[in-house]
Amino acid sequence: MDGTFEEINQIEQKREVQTDISYHFAGFWMRFWAYLLDLIVVSSVIRIVANPLFLLIGLEKSDFIFSPYRILSALFFFSYFILMTKFLGQTLGKMVFGLRVISLKNDKLTWTDVFFREWIGRYISKVTWIGYLIVAFTKKKQGLHDLFSDTTVIHDERFSR
Repeated sequence: MDGTFEEINQIEQKREVQTDISYHFAGFWMRFWAYLLDLIVVSSVIRIVANPLFLLIGLEKSDFIFSPYRILSALFFFSYFILMTKFLGQTLGKMVFGLRVISLKNDKLTWTDVFFREWIGRYISKVTWIGYLIVAFTKKKQGLHDLFSDTTVIHDERFSR
């Protein structure tokens, strides 16, 4: 093999095919139900912890976009997704449905991958909603937040046995 461009392309295509075969990508609906469960968990914890805390301190929950309650809620929301994904590769919703976040470029999720996926990418996807819908139409079932960080969600092998 002399390393021509054609040979390199063939090797890359074989590698991509092998990657696609070895994973069972999680589709839109599985990811949707996992995300819905995560929203229920996050909302419940915020209400159980933050509401009594704000009552004790004497702060009111305001509808103002930069109120202390909304800032605390947003911090908890993003921290939940960032920390669970970084340390466990999955949130509680993904655990229940047997899903896992993987990096398509590294063996392990890096802080940069998780930060871009769970904070920046998720924020953009949440604002536009189209970012979540494209999961149904991409080859590796990636949302906009996955495309930003070169990640995807797969069915976890431990739960498929």
